[in-house]
Amino acid sequence: MRWQDMERSGNVEDRRGRSGFSGAVRGKPGILTLLLVLVAGYYGIDLSGFLGEGAIPVQQTQQRVETPESRRANDTLADFTKVVLKQTEDVWSSIFQQYGHRYETPRLVLYSGTTETACGYGQAAMGPFYCPADRKLYVDLSFYQDMQTKLGGGGDFALGYVVAHEVGHHVQNLLGTAEQVRSLQARSNKRESNQLSVMMELQADCYAGIWGHHVARAGRLEEGDLEEALRTATAIGDDRLQHHAQGYVVPDSFTHGTSEQRYSWFRQGFESGNPAQCNTFSNLP
Repeated sequence: MRWQDMERSGNVEDRRGRSGFSGAVRGKPGILTLLLVLVAGYYGIDLSGFLGEGAIPVQQTQQRVETPESRRANDTLADFTKVVLKQTEDVWSSIFQQYGHRYETPRLVLYSGTTETACGYGQAAMGPFYCPADRKLYVDLSFYQDMQTKLGGGGDFALGYVVAHEVGHHVQNLLGTAEQVRSLQARSNKRESNQLSVMMELQADCYAGIWGHHVARAGRLEEGDLEEALRTATAIGDDRLQHHAQGYVVPDSFTHGTSEQRYSWFRQGFESGNPAQCNTFSNLP
């Protein structure tokens, strides 16, 4: 992806290097909870349920040792993230304007290790996440390396897809979709609540594809970029992650969708560039 000469967003708060406390869930989590926490940020899950009053601060986590080379690499990743954020600002501002609305841009927070949010404490193991309470995106840049080495994803366009997915949750928050889903979940059983979460995540994937559509129209994609993003979407499907973690899958526990679903909905947004084509809730009664 050709991005070095593109405009950066100034709507970024850099907390890297500050100390903080990690959030811990009370009690000993089961394997599905551990799996969910580990990959939550890669999915873009709304973390307010995990990071609210039920979370408690524990001892400061050990930070990764930073060398001059890793610092330069992180600065490049931070620079790229600012570019992606600016692209999403332009894309969604234009789309909202078409419908007679003003797009309220989210603020992006870069942090390392742990950080405080309006949803509680966030930590690097959760990956990037969006907090609806303060309308901020939180990114620990170490997740980029983890995504490449542990999940089999990677590439700059694929990393942009993950950031654009989080912005997709912000769009859902602005449109009232997130509030409607939370209301439905409050009246649902666990299985139904999980299905609603899947619909939310797949729609955010589709919204990320819309960002990709505009990047492609601007002539910024390079050979293999789309394949990188699609491979990343496939790598973080519930079925693949559960099978990798425990050797079997539990479909009723899915909260983000299968590899095939994530692949398909990102591609839907990428090919259409139209938010109206991202209605993952169409089968609801």
